[in-house]
Amino acid sequence: METVKLRATPAARALARRLGVKLTNVTGSGYKGRIHRDDIAGFNYEEKIHVSPLARRIADEHHIELKGIKGSGHNHKIMKEDVLQLIADPQIKEMLTRDNLAVAAAPPKPAAVVPQAAVPEPSKGVATAAAAVSAGSSETVPMTQMRKIISKRMMESYFGIPSFIQTWEVDMTNLLALRKQLIEPVKEKTGKKLTVTDLISVAVVKTLMKHKQINASLNREGTEITYHNYVNLGMAVGMDEGLLVPVVKNADRMSLSEFVVAIKDLTERTLSKKLLPDEQAGSTFSISNLGMYGVDEFTAIINQPNAAILSVASTQERIVPVNGEAAIRPIMKMSLTSDHRIIDGLTAAKFMTDLKALLENPMTLLI
Repeated sequence: METVKLRATPAARALARRLGVKLTNVTGSGYKGRIHRDDIAGFNYEEKIHVSPLARRIADEHHIELKGIKGSGHNHKIMKEDVLQLIADPQIKEMLTRDNLAVAAAPPKPAAVVPQAAVPEPSKGVATAAAAVSAGSSETVPMTQMRKIISKRMMESYFGIPSFIQTWEVDMTNLLALRKQLIEPVKEKTGKKLTVTDLISVAVVKTLMKHKQINASLNREGTEITYHNYVNLGMAVGMDEGLLVPVVKNADRMSLSEFVVAIKDLTERTLSKKLLPDEQAGSTFSISNLGMYGVDEFTAIINQPNAAILSVASTQERIVPVNGEAAIRPIMKMSLTSDHRIIDGLTAAKFMTDLKALLENPMTLLI
């Protein structure tokens, strides 16, 4: 049989050896299929090995190598059960088995040995009451389609993104004063009430236009970064049924009044379940605000394919140093969760520094 010569550049061969990539698995982009260094760098083993998030987490925690394993899931996807078969310790395996979690967490207590004469016979009324309490102590319901989608996306984001978090404190004195001045003019023009969230959102949009690395997204293969020259701002809206993220398209082109009208309209239609599918897609950055619920501090999970998400907490009066003296100021905490594949710590810090400066000196929002 004729042997086909494998064509590859020296740089491609060197990188393949370093990464452990077989050249026979890579399709070359060069002349006559010659493999270049970029072909090796872009080769994605995740396309070859499909692993469920739970299976990958168990494998990482117990140092299990998944290469070469043929999974039992769809298209040979490696599932939790496949990984459990590779764990030798029966106690660990039992603890990680879903059906036995309740038993492992709360083993039955041994019955005490009591003389038969000393054991009182329970009345039928007591037995019936005990059974009723036991039967009504929990409720099992199927997950709604919305919760299934939220669960899937959150797991993909939490387990699939190497994220890091920075938390900053902002003196909201000037922003609150500006809002107080603008409430009536904005209401006369739009019929809507200006909120602190509106001003924070506009400040975020202006700051994003100066930091393209934050206003970015990564493709599914992890090989290309897209920097957006516009801002489609996603605003997380919580409901009893779950979480939706309506998107204000082209927020960077809007005035303050236009943004207030747009975000109020989207929020109202989200709560009334009249939001269109297109109005939930295409965000370049997202904000999650729980300040109205008195949350002191929290960190949100990135809304893929965004590179980052801003968590906004409540504003609380605190004693802080001002010009060398103690003063009571309204302080808000905000946290940025960033995708470390795109954003470095210094990049995130520069964005947060500019955002903090704008929130503490917000007059430029009107320029």
